[in-house]
Amino acid sequence: MKDYVKFDLHTHHERCGHAKGTIRDYIESSIEKGLQIIGISDHTPYFSSKEDQPHPNIAMAKSQFEEYITEVLRLKEQYKNQIEVLLGIEADFFPEYAEAYRKIFKPYPFDYIIGSVHHLDGVSIFDKNRWEGLSSQEKIKTKESYYELIEQSASSGMFQVLGHIDAMKGYYPAFSAIETDVVEKTLKTIGENDMAIEINTSGKTKYCGGWYPANEILERALFHNVKVTFGSDAHNPDRIADEFEEVRKLLKEIGFRQWAYFRQQKRVMTDL
Repeated sequence: MKDYVKFDLHTHHERCGHAKGTIRDYIESSIEKGLQIIGISDHTPYFSSKEDQPHPNIAMAKSQFEEYITEVLRLKEQYKNQIEVLLGIEADFFPEYAEAYRKIFKPYPFDYIIGSVHHLDGVSIFDKNRWEGLSSQEKIKTKESYYELIEQSASSGMFQVLGHIDAMKGYYPAFSAIETDVVEKTLKTIGENDMAIEINTSGKTKYCGGWYPANEILERALFHNVKVTFGSDAHNPDRIADEFEEVRKLLKEIGFRQWAYFRQQKRVMTDL
């Protein structure tokens, strides 16, 4: 009989255009896998765009945002005797639009908001072509610019969780070996802002394999008193809680004793 809480805070569904299954499918899968808590956290619409859905294969339309929230809240109530359903969202962090996004989020009862950097200089962090022809110094500058955005997101007060903080390695594994002290500086800022980072197991679906972030980053995160949480980043119901037990075991080996989930944007620490 396990004496710990099994949860997953990072899941998507069909509205974003690149995930399979309905919200109900993810909840049902979570119940089958023995979770006590499931967070639904699909990608925010591109609120900065004049178009309703400028990128239909990346994020939901602006016109779908309210119906998404309504559906999650309805299912939260419907399944309350079987599993706790949390209302989340994964928000792109664009510094120039941060205040606009903040105002949009404020009226809604989000349990948590994941802040993720998916774009740098107008290019996806997963675009492997962005690295072609760059000098060593330009690669360092790219990595530093990426982490400067993550630092800003940590200091913004908009989020409870920072998503996949070394995901830029996804399709460019050499990213991890680019030497700069920016990661240490960023972790220090995250710790000072009392933020949580997720251990995101979707790295296994990219060239880099493994998890976000790398083990050495987690070790330094512990040093800087950074809180941690779990997210599979499931885009298919079958991946709910993927490698949850392995992550839990590793975190204990590193020296973490607790991790976090969130209700009404308040952090709840639970033993590993």
